[in-house]
Amino acid sequence: MANNLRIAVIGTGRMGTDHIKRLTHRIAGADVTGVVDIDAGRAKAAAALAGGHAKVWDDPHAALSSGQYDAFVLTTPGMLHYDVLMDALDKGLPVFCEKPLTADAATAREIVDAEAGLDARLIQVGFMRRYDAGYQRLRRYFTEGSLGAPLMLHCRHRNPDPPPNFTDALMIYDSVVHEIDGVRYFTGEEITEISVRKGRATAGAHGKLSDPQQVLMRTESGVLVDVEIFVNALFGYQVHTEAVFERGIVDIGNDEGAYVRSAGHWGGEVTPGFEQRFAAAFDTELQGWVNRLRDGLPPNGPSAWDGYAAAACCEAGVEAQLEGTTVTIALGKKPTFYG
Repeated sequence: MANNLRIAVIGTGRMGTDHIKRLTHRIAGADVTGVVDIDAGRAKAAAALAGGHAKVWDDPHAALSSGQYDAFVLTTPGMLHYDVLMDALDKGLPVFCEKPLTADAATAREIVDAEAGLDARLIQVGFMRRYDAGYQRLRRYFTEGSLGAPLMLHCRHRNPDPPPNFTDALMIYDSVVHEIDGVRYFTGEEITEISVRKGRATAGAHGKLSDPQQVLMRTESGVLVDVEIFVNALFGYQVHTEAVFERGIVDIGNDEGAYVRSAGHWGGEVTPGFEQRFAAAFDTELQGWVNRLRDGLPPNGPSAWDGYAAAACCEAGVEAQLEGTTVTIALGKKPTFYG
């Protein structure tokens, strides 16, 4: 494709706004020529971020039917994804869909089956950690086997503070979902069971939120995974993974950057949020998606199947939270279309 991709961003909240800035200022080969949001004021402000030339829509289906766009970036809340994705599949339009694919496993499976029925990859799901340099380095130890078989993964996911309406379920759906996808990315295996342990809650947890929690998982080959999810950690944002292999241990996500000694003090800084920690990964992710589409190729990032698998694991995780039991995860048959 000689010209830049014409992209419409559907949803102009936190992630939508961030992606508009990214596509406008840091991604080559794409122009944000449309923004969609039911909030007219917010949509106009987002259009201004794209240089003021983007058309404003209040209906995503009207934008999908307009014929004015080559591809779409979907960043609305997950409960609004299903109808938009089904419409895009019906029209043969590629969509970069921020996680979650949909709000539940059943509708996510419908998306998988609809796309597989087309025999054409159109959807890429926004699991940005797969594009982080540390994540990619760690994955090579899994795929190359130089340290022997993987045995365990120890994960820590710490946020400074959550939104006021954050719930126990959102600790799984909004936070641990990234570890769920990370486990699948590293091991190349599906997760077969999940359980959740609650203990003493921090005094900083609001309402009925039980924070922190420990999530335990097992993969098909028996790799054991434990995740500390702590959303009121206060000190900053930290994602750390330690992989235990037969002949070695690999850590990623340790605090990096300048280590300063000055005026009787020593130390460094902790990133304040996920936007800063994974800024380079977000850029690499979107640039790769744009490059594939401009070359006339289907997206090759996280697929609708990956989105469905994550949704099923999250549902099982919330069930485990509520019931206090270990929940088995059965995904059903994977369409051969996804390899």
